[in-house]
Amino acid sequence: MKQNKMLCTMALAGVALFNAAAASAQAFPAGPIKIIVPFTPGSATDILARVTGERLSPVFGQPVIVENRAGAGGTIGITLVAKAAPDGLTLGVVSTGHVVNPVLYSNLQYDTIKDFAGVAPLANLPSVLIVPQSLGVKAVKDLVVMAKAKPDALNFGTAGVGSAAHINSEKFNMAAEIKAMHVPFKGTPEILNDTMAGRVQMAWVPLVSSVGALKDGRVFALAVSTRTRSAALPEVPTIAEAGFPAAQFDFWVGMLAPAKTPRDVVGRINAEINRSQQTPEVKQRLANLGAEAMPMTPDQFDAYIQDEATTLQKIMRAAGAKPN
Repeated sequence: MKQNKMLCTMALAGVALFNAAAASAQAFPAGPIKIIVPFTPGSATDILARVTGERLSPVFGQPVIVENRAGAGGTIGITLVAKAAPDGLTLGVVSTGHVVNPVLYSNLQYDTIKDFAGVAPLANLPSVLIVPQSLGVKAVKDLVVMAKAKPDALNFGTAGVGSAAHINSEKFNMAAEIKAMHVPFKGTPEILNDTMAGRVQMAWVPLVSSVGALKDGRVFALAVSTRTRSAALPEVPTIAEAGFPAAQFDFWVGMLAPAKTPRDVVGRINAEINRSQQTPEVKQRLANLGAEAMPMTPDQFDAYIQDEATTLQKIMRAAGAKPN
């Protein structure tokens, strides 16, 4: 009798949990959804957040508001997400640099892994390794030979310490076993200008930002960072095809929620994002950015973020990065 009573109690508890989850999913969203972007308007991260918000609003029947809270490598904005109510109404959009911020900032008010739930990747943006035409280099291996012949004689440009371009560059330098001087810039336009002028000898820059300079012949593309070739530059090999598979790098942009957000709510948002990325409109907008969809479940995205944090933090520490 006691055993039957226990089984009955367990069954009722299971039904209650199921009903609670179903109610949570049906009740979401109870109001407007805010997406915090910890970077300035017009950045790739910001654009992808807005594209996503435009698709989620009619599906959920609520306004989706994108709020830019830039500063300190994205840590200011994402702190607000970590401390927000875990109800799915406050989300954040980050890029690859999010996972290396613990190496760069000693006073973070959140744990990069424990305080967030991965919702979904929004895109992978290929980067391209460019050199000035005046350098006379047409292949990655030739660039590596040149760099090894004169350690620290060549320099590489990035959009600052901890930026995706910096992580990408350091990963390549380690894979190729070369030493080069780091020259940080405000952004990609300044990197392109100095590379075209020959003051910078190599740089990993977003493909979408470099297409104009490549078509004009002012810089030369040696490789793309991703696992597969880019449709925008089909003749340019991947970094793995160029002989350095360990240098492969994903500049990803993804959505996070506060850690304790109900899994059914995270799952609903994830499903709608993945569904929207299959629509012709979103596919075209991603293509315009040189971006590629990288659909994952929330659990897969959590595991991916953990792996990225482990790998990229190790690279940044090996490169000598120190916390502020």
